[in-house]
Amino acid sequence: GKRPNIVVILGDDMGYSDIGMFGSEIQTPNLDMLASSGVRFTNYYTHASCSPSRAMLLSGVDTHLNGLGNMDEWTAPNQVGKDGYEGNLNDKVVTLPQLLKDSGYHTYMVGKWHLGKSPDKIPAARGFERDFTMLDGMGSYWDMTNMTALVPNTLYTEDGKYLTKLPKNYYATRTYTEKIISFIDADHKDGKPFFAYVAHQAPHDPYHLPKDWRNRHVGQYDVGWDMIRQQRLKKQKELGIVSDSANLAERMWFIPDYSVLAPASRAVVGRKMELYAGLMENLDFHIGELIAHLKEIGEYENTIFIVFGDNGAEGNDLGAMIAGQPGSLNSLFFASKWSNNNVNAWGEPGSYVGYGPGWAQASMTPFSQYKGWLGEGGVRNALIVSGPINKRAKGSINNGLMSIADIMPTLLDITGTSYPKTHNGKELPPMIGKSWTKVLAAEAESPRNAQDYLAWELFGNRALRQGDWKLRWEYAPFGKSDWELFNVTKDPSERKDLA
Repeated sequence: GKRPNIVVILGDDMGYSDIGMFGSEIQTPNLDMLASSGVRFTNYYTHASCSPSRAMLLSGVDTHLNGLGNMDEWTAPNQVGKDGYEGNLNDKVVTLPQLLKDSGYHTYMVGKWHLGKSPDKIPAARGFERDFTMLDGMGSYWDMTNMTALVPNTLYTEDGKYLTKLPKNYYATRTYTEKIISFIDADHKDGKPFFAYVAHQAPHDPYHLPKDWRNRHVGQYDVGWDMIRQQRLKKQKELGIVSDSANLAERMWFIPDYSVLAPASRAVVGRKMELYAGLMENLDFHIGELIAHLKEIGEYENTIFIVFGDNGAEGNDLGAMIAGQPGSLNSLFFASKWSNNNVNAWGEPGSYVGYGPGWAQASMTPFSQYKGWLGEGGVRNALIVSGPINKRAKGSINNGLMSIADIMPTLLDITGTSYPKTHNGKELPPMIGKSWTKVLAAEAESPRNAQDYLAWELFGNRALRQGDWKLRWEYAPFGKSDWELFNVTKDPSERKDLA
């Protein structure tokens, strides 16, 4: 029959428990609707940071082969010039959009790329027919203000051309949605299916959002991160996301008990989470606009949705780092345009706010750690799949062991596209993922058997998951600088080291 459209929606630094159907108090009706009409996966893994995850998504190949053995920004001296550490999606791999385009799909992208900036590395060179893309890893939601003083302007491309200015009335989440809708509308009557990669900037810091979205949760988070974690865990148990025996991970040793903070400090810290919740709800609103438009043009019923976050929630409060004293390393590194640190101006252009480790651990309920680390809180993500490929019960939950590397083989299977042995005369590395087609057809509970494993290495930390078991080696003080062993089925919060 007619081949399905595919929409992959990526939330940047979105936490495991930030969606309503995964335990959140944040209002996400459109994501919840996709979850209710599809299937939720509770044992889905990405990588620990953004560009490595994106490289695996688009290549189906391990990061140490596809060029993102380390993030470009943090390449170590001994990694410079080494194969697999190019810091961009290298030419040794073929991408999912390249293969789908050759197979007769329209291929569109909007949002964050973070996989290379030179003309041969941008989305237009890697298989996307249309794009509106932020090439950098982060930046303002309102304008082209970049993070670092060294590169003051964020780079954007549209349909393969570098931009010197952004569209009128630009706001990242809204503009990305308008662009992807316009791409779909331009072609949808020609009968060809489309693959849309919607890589939202939200909810990555800085928490920039329109004024009417900033004050929807005033005072709600004054109860603190410990209480929010408890409330979310309770809801997760009610929903069946975690088992009744699941416990919260220990609060990380450097995160204070919320009750010991002074009232003024609690108000400021709570405000950060209020803005984050507003940013999540704004993201959900615009996802709803895309869904509504697909229904309007008659494409929704034939569209597969795959929704998840690219890594754990961000626990590093860069806003606090930016507020360094004049002459400090921070003030030299960070762009001086990030100078509006008045709490009442948070959300405006020039402001920089992130919510820090306490709220990040709440976003990753019930897990330990967060983005950048290999605890479950760094690499486990909420995954929603809905659409015509799903034959499981609507609203069901699956606990099979899944990986971001599985998406490419799954979509190649679904679209009847083969993975070649060579591309442009070069032998390709094998994909490491497993197709989800039997799982989605309710013929299997997991794409993996008891011997199959997932493995990670980033920043010198490493981990391996096989069956119920997880090995983890992390530098102290986050780890022990030695191997730890956890049964993450019985102990998902990694409280008991069995090594």
